[in-house]
Amino acid sequence: MAAVDFSELIKDLDTTLTSIEKVLDLPKMQAEIDELQEQVGAPDLWDDQTNAQRVTGRLSVLQAEVERVEGLRARLDDVEVLVELSQEEGDPDSLAEAESEIRRLRALVESLEVRTLLSGEYDEREAIVTIRSGAGGDDATDFAEMLQRMYTRWAERHKYGIEIYDTSWAEGAGIKSSTFAIRAPYAYGTLSVESGTHRLVRISPFDNQGRRQTSFAAVEVVPVLEQTDEIDIPEEEIRVDVYRSSGPGGQSVNTTDSAVRLTHIPTGTVVSCQNEKSQLQNKASAMVILRAKLLALKKAEERAELDELRGDVQASWGDQMRNYVLNPYQLVKDLRTEYETGNTQAVLDGEIDEFIEAGIRWRRESQTA
Repeated sequence: MAAVDFSELIKDLDTTLTSIEKVLDLPKMQAEIDELQEQVGAPDLWDDQTNAQRVTGRLSVLQAEVERVEGLRARLDDVEVLVELSQEEGDPDSLAEAESEIRRLRALVESLEVRTLLSGEYDEREAIVTIRSGAGGDDATDFAEMLQRMYTRWAERHKYGIEIYDTSWAEGAGIKSSTFAIRAPYAYGTLSVESGTHRLVRISPFDNQGRRQTSFAAVEVVPVLEQTDEIDIPEEEIRVDVYRSSGPGGQSVNTTDSAVRLTHIPTGTVVSCQNEKSQLQNKASAMVILRAKLLALKKAEERAELDELRGDVQASWGDQMRNYVLNPYQLVKDLRTEYETGNTQAVLDGEIDEFIEAGIRWRRESQTA
């Protein structure tokens, strides 16, 4: 077995971490932290709750980011000292411990490096995710619900907040569509690489002859907007429809017309919300989604740009970006990055970080090619 070149491993990690520190600009981040801490200390901060939440939220994010980087730097310094002492004393157990720590550090540094690739205009925003069933009947609506569970489980694993805006249940199994928000910094930049058509191949639980079926679902990701974002929607361009909220199987769960559907007449964009108890609350939430989707359209001056932002999701043959094969073998494969795994159940349980990181790197390479 070849001897481990600890000095080379540590040097590589140090080079990567130094690059990350420069990209993140830690002194600038610390200066912003100091400024935000002064604002938090102001006695009138909570007079404006919206601004207070923005300030405290931004402060928490920056502090966590700085602590994360500084923590990795401290651990790298410690492992370097451990290696030096272990080599001087000829302690193989301590060297094995150092090797394990270096492996852990490499994984953490590589994950942080992916974050530095998120430099788009809206990458640091929270995300609004819409999943729609495509071709495939009951299998497709069931697959759409499987994807919804996959993304919510992913968010739960990372302790990210989730807010369901609207779910349209299918008459048979699963859902026709679902729109929900992931409440976390950089959720949009992270999940935007998930936009596109997803394809499932399995033995259909809805086919009494047990035949293998293929179904599709579309995933669309847009950023949550702030009040300062420029997107004006004249009232006369919006049609408002109200209806009663419904649950699985079409059973009424509300005795008033509280659910709201907004249609932007010029573009035909339609959004719905039935999560809140009142019509006014649902309308406000629907406007959040509509503004986000219209900004995506506004920013896409050419069709190619629109396809990139919204994923050009048709949910049919020929345009899928990821395959989930459960029969005759087990494999989830991203057709853009070629990343794949045979642990399909883990993926459907929300373990998709490797796919996301590969997608972010692929996108950056495509942009710089």
